Amino acid sequence: MFLHYIDLSWRSIKRTPVISFLMVFAIAIGIGLTMTSLSVYHMMSMDPIPHKSSAIYYPQLNIMDDGREWHSSDNLPYQLTYQDAVNLYNADISVPKSPSFRSGFSVHLNSPDVKPTMEPARMVNREFFSIFDRPFIYGAPWSLHSQDTHEYVVVISEKINNRLFAGKDSVGQHIYLDNNSYRIVGVSANWDHHVKYYDVNNGAFNSSEQLYIPFAIGALEEITTWGNLNGWKHEGIKNYQDLMHSEHVWIQFWVQLNTEAEKQQFANFLMTFMEEQREKGRFNRETLEYKLRNVTEWLEYNSVVSEDNRILVGLSFMFLLVCVSNILGLLLAKFLKRAPEVGVRRALGASKRHIFAQHIVEVSVIGLAGGLLGIVIAQIGLWGIRVTNSYYDALATMDVSMLLAAPIIALVASFLAGLYPAWLVCRTQPAIYLKSQ
Repeated sequence: MFLHYIDLSWRSIKRTPVISFLMVFAIAIGIGLTMTSLSVYHMMSMDPIPHKSSAIYYPQLNIMDDGREWHSSDNLPYQLTYQDAVNLYNADISVPKSPSFRSGFSVHLNSPDVKPTMEPARMVNREFFSIFDRPFIYGAPWSLHSQDTHEYVVVISEKINNRLFAGKDSVGQHIYLDNNSYRIVGVSANWDHHVKYYDVNNGAFNSSEQLYIPFAIGALEEITTWGNLNGWKHEGIKNYQDLMHSEHVWIQFWVQLNTEAEKQQFANFLMTFMEEQREKGRFNRETLEYKLRNVTEWLEYNSVVSEDNRILVGLSFMFLLVCVSNILGLLLAKFLKRAPEVGVRRALGASKRHIFAQHIVEVSVIGLAGGLLGIVIAQIGLWGIRVTNSYYDALATMDVSMLLAAPIIALVASFLAGLYPAWLVCRTQPAIYLKSQ
């Protein structure tokens, strides 16, 4: 019976090609606009590392004296001071943890044949790669010995490896970052993340860095940050050493705590550490405050998905509702024009249920066609976003869930639009049209 309804629907669509096309196009436009905004919102809001987001934590410490305020919702700085980050890393707690900050270098081979390029870099400790499951195609992170002895080593990206070494295994080779030579210990695979969740302070949707260098090299070479640097009081900072010992915050810090026991142990350490620092003259507060937020909580805390994005999605669904309203009017005109035919069919024994089902199937066919065409329109819209704003390159795309959602939303929209017209036409009284014949 269902196949028979499909056949009847196709014949009806061919009899009224103009009205049918208008309905398909109306649904397609509504679905295209809705899926464009919904896809961007979906990529923004989805968990960036779902298999361990609940185990990776970002600590915050309230370092300000009583009476001082920070420009955040709970009066906590978004980053750590250099001295706090180092102390937390050196804590005698055997869990993966790493400080980091963003910087950049001129990358070259000290050869006139290769043009230098300026590339973003991240100063990290070796645990950074395991915490965030950073993939490698050659080599691995530097060893603990290399980190402790302050060797000039580097992990480069696949992009740099392709440019400088034609994609070959470059582990053991040397490259120059500014004026210093670094030995390559690993080549990381392209890290396509839709949200740069490990450093939302410097752009939540920016691309990942192309170079990774031991954190301690930053102090040796006095490497400046390319990110945010903020303070809460006036300090006479004259050199890099002053910055390292100041109350300025500019370091990000992540720790992996797989169990509640590890989380409680680290939380206890934070409180003990702050009490010790208060005795030394820091953390001049009556109540010591800290927070441990996991990845999803950190993204929500930083409002990575803004209210504007949610409003845009809501407006796109309202536009889809307008399209559905227009389709309802077209369906009423089409179905009521067919009332004499329906009256004859009712007289020949067709039930209201059969008539209703036939028209709902026809509406669904139109909706499905509109949904598929809407995917094409959405892809054009997402392409336009990527072309006009590279910042959204990783966001302006449709994953499998969105590709499946588009025809489902179209079917639901068309079903809702067709309910009243189908119900109205199935109530046709056969006697009226038999008399008129």
